[in-house]
Amino acid sequence: MSSLLKTVPADRMHLWLMLVLTFTTGINDAVGYLGLDKVFTGNMTGNVVILGMALVGDTDLPILGPVLALVGFMAGAALGGRVLKADKQAWGGRTTALFSLVAALMLGLSALLFVAGDEPSRAIMVTTTTLAAVAMGTQAAAARHIAVKDVTTVVVTSTITGLAADSPIGSGKASFRGGGTARRAITVLLILLGAFAGAGMLLWHTGGGLLLAGILIAAATATGAWHARVHRAII
Repeated sequence: MSSLLKTVPADRMHLWLMLVLTFTTGINDAVGYLGLDKVFTGNMTGNVVILGMALVGDTDLPILGPVLALVGFMAGAALGGRVLKADKQAWGGRTTALFSLVAALMLGLSALLFVAGDEPSRAIMVTTTTLAAVAMGTQAAAARHIAVKDVTTVVVTSTITGLAADSPIGSGKASFRGGGTARRAITVLLILLGAFAGAGMLLWHTGGGLLLAGILIAAATATGAWHARVHRAII
């Protein structure tokens, strides 16, 4: 298995790893929205819409949670941008450090929810969604640095736009094999499957989804770091 991974080109490996992270975003958003007071931790468009509706009043929608998630996401993205500002490698030590931070936050928040029990307090829910949004902002910035086309790991609206616009009933520019159609379709599917998995894990425990996300992010980080190190050694 190790020798097989060595033959995988960097761009292909990065695509696979970003798809794994896309799946975990679906998990996080399902947990945040269904289990933690209707707050998205990765989909900031959703939080902006929720906030706009909540400000009308009498909608039973939260205001504080989406605001803090937006601020947290931007803080995480700013951190990622600052750390990677002078990094010329697509995946280097700083990239690994950022993804490791994301995994650690997910695992730590999962532990917090397990300790809090089946009905966490409002303070714990808000703390969890805010820090999870920091993690997702950091992940998004690192993914942006790696720059896999159409795979931001946190949103799929632009991916769906490209999928439809370049389809045979659109401009016809994309083919399923070479034009990115397969990659875009898989990205959308993985967000959907991640949300399905996150909702399913809530049937076990509120912290279950974040535990799964943390494990997958940690595994993707370790694989990416190992692959980058091996390829630099070969070069």
